[in-house]
Amino acid sequence: MQQTIQLDDVPLNRFHLKITGLTFSAHLTDGYVLGVIGFALAQIKPQMGLTPFWEGMLGSSALIGLFLGSLLLGWIGDIVGRQKIFCFSFVIITLASALQFFVTGPEQLFLLRVLIGFGLGGDFSVGHTMLAEFSPRKHRGVLLGAFSVLWTVGYVAASFAGHFISDLSPDAWRWLLASSAVPAVIILLLRIGTPESPRWLMRKGQQQQALAIIHRYFGEHVTLQPEPAHSKRHNLGVLFTARYRKRTAFNCLFFVCLVIPYFAIYTFLPAILQAMGLDKNFGTDLLLNGLLIVGAVMGIGLTAICSRRGFLIGSFVFLAACLVAMSLLTGSQSGWMIACFAAFTLMMSAVSNLVGVFPAESFPTEVRSMGVGFATSMSRLGSATGTLLLPLGIVHLGLSGTIAILAAILAIGAIVSLAWAPETKGLTLVDAGEAASPEAPQPSARTATLHH
Repeated sequence: MQQTIQLDDVPLNRFHLKITGLTFSAHLTDGYVLGVIGFALAQIKPQMGLTPFWEGMLGSSALIGLFLGSLLLGWIGDIVGRQKIFCFSFVIITLASALQFFVTGPEQLFLLRVLIGFGLGGDFSVGHTMLAEFSPRKHRGVLLGAFSVLWTVGYVAASFAGHFISDLSPDAWRWLLASSAVPAVIILLLRIGTPESPRWLMRKGQQQQALAIIHRYFGEHVTLQPEPAHSKRHNLGVLFTARYRKRTAFNCLFFVCLVIPYFAIYTFLPAILQAMGLDKNFGTDLLLNGLLIVGAVMGIGLTAICSRRGFLIGSFVFLAACLVAMSLLTGSQSGWMIACFAAFTLMMSAVSNLVGVFPAESFPTEVRSMGVGFATSMSRLGSATGTLLLPLGIVHLGLSGTIAILAAILAIGAIVSLAWAPETKGLTLVDAGEAASPEAPQPSARTATLHH
């Protein structure tokens, strides 16, 4: 007779890999959606006579939608279940992506891209939550962090599509934007039949249904202990109670400080390379895109090897130093500029793995989807603001001044992480949530060892 084990300690199996693939396929779509807009804008701008304001609005539109979707659908996911939002989000993404082909003005395109972002934001909230709640703790950090690889693959695929499609015809931008409907509808079909999170079912008192799912996918010898309830409230206010406000603040601030430079720089990468005096050609883009993929893979290894806290703090310091150096370099020092930008790209892609790890590990099941969603929504609000203001910043402050501001944002991220970042590596989801709580004692080294 097999010994009973907890869901946190089951060996990695095919179902874990399947739910990981279904979760991170959304990030591939997100990377593609955000990557193609920079190339599409090059054609849309003269055709629609876009002002810098509308250029920034269209560049940030999906990020605005991500803010709204993460906030609203993450909250709903804690009430009605993860699986429903997991499928519904891609219905929205598929339809809005296809309708981009028929737009006649910037206002229509803006609204459709907000809808796409809305679906993606909700999906990020419940997707990372579901993956965290199914994953064994031994592999949870790697699985949650691996999303960065697929996001980068989607972004690089958008770069290839942009280079080879945008010059085919004056209306190539329509095909380029609408092409995101293809992966979206495939993902939607593959997600049909995904089971509900057993942890969510347990929290709703549906123990038999939860155990039935666990036994089907992990075996009859696997069980799950219900988590203690700390709150019966189901609104965003619970995230600001004494128990959760510190972890809410940390996850929002570190997330915001990472993604503002990321999205501001890479959404307008062709324009930034030109402003730097670097050749705007496929070779330069290919180098940087290749480094994004290498960095994402490197980040998986660093997430597995390093402490969560040390990896995050060290990366913030390194990234800020790279941008400070870039702000001080002149156009005649293009070699050093490329070297700094390459180092920045590599490390930014690597540490981006942690934005999928910390929020999911910081909140208990009762508010996990809402907590992940709120942190994601705040990050997208920040990145949307940065993306909206970057073209105006370059015009009024110059490239060096704009880069210096982004370096200051990364420095703030380092300070926040030094003050508040918990260490959640190797803990169960229950203990990880306790480690992030200022009211609960930090798990000792001996306790963490006993949980392995």
